[in-house]
Amino acid sequence: MSYLFIIIAALFGLTAVVLGAAASHALRSKLAEPLFNAMQTGIQYQFYHTLALFMVALLLIQMPSRWLLVSGWLFVAGMILFSGSLYLLALTGQSWFGPITPLGGLCLMAGWLSLAIAAIVKFQEH
Repeated sequence: MSYLFIIIAALFGLTAVVLGAAASHALRSKLAEPLFNAMQTGIQYQFYHTLALFMVALLLIQMPSRWLLVSGWLFVAGMILFSGSLYLLALTGQSWFGPITPLGGLCLMAGWLSLAIAAIVKFQEH
């Protein structure tokens, strides 16, 4: 599973760079400021959590853990829901994508919590 997370992290990193370039060069003048800011927020959070997912993948290689697996999948779901909903909101202007964003945020928070639990469990084993 760790190598699957590395592949997913690499693809999320690639799409974050592509979307960042597209936003800066092609969309900046076309999007209203709040929509452009929403796009930028989605890109930033995707980058942060791409690195977190990569870290989880590396940790899984060293210390397999159910909690790390949960953390990885929560980061994947969170990026799709949080960043994805912000991208769709920015690109379509459809406000109904907005309520999806907090669900993604909850997944991201739960991913961090799962990562902490994985470390606590490992600490208690020693």
